[in-house]
Amino acid sequence: MDGRFPALVLIVTAAVAGAGVWYAQQYAFYDRLDPASVTLTATVNGESVPVPASEVQVIDASSSPIRWRACFRLTEPLPAGAEPFPEAQPLNGPGWFSCFQAGQIGADIESGAARAYLSQAEVRPDVDRVIAVYPDGRAFGWHQFNDKTPERGVMD
Repeated sequence: MDGRFPALVLIVTAAVAGAGVWYAQQYAFYDRLDPASVTLTATVNGESVPVPASEVQVIDASSSPIRWRACFRLTEPLPAGAEPFPEAQPLNGPGWFSCFQAGQIGADIESGAARAYLSQAEVRPDVDRVIAVYPDGRAFGWHQFNDKTPERGVMD
């Protein structure tokens, strides 16, 4: 035996494992949520205030606190005093959730074409819900880790 068969087995095994990881990241853990079960909010004076929206599409996964993504259209402007979120960094979602384009949203926030707001603080420990709103009413939401926990050393 000259090693071709063992090499082929390794290559096929690696390809199957890679395909499994890709499928798990893109499809296996995500669920579409019923729009009626989702309350979209903005934080005003420390309180989460519901915001009316239409065309709501939401996905989430129980495997991670930061997999929540939403695309929607505000039917009314955000309430006065909505709290800006200065460190907004949209995270990529699965490719099949095509309404959410993290790179474009992030670039639009940086350029000022969209503004980021705190939707809800601490939706899970150390995780905030953030929304980005465009002047035409389009809006996008995601979960983002916050920096409210102090840095910890190795011995903690």
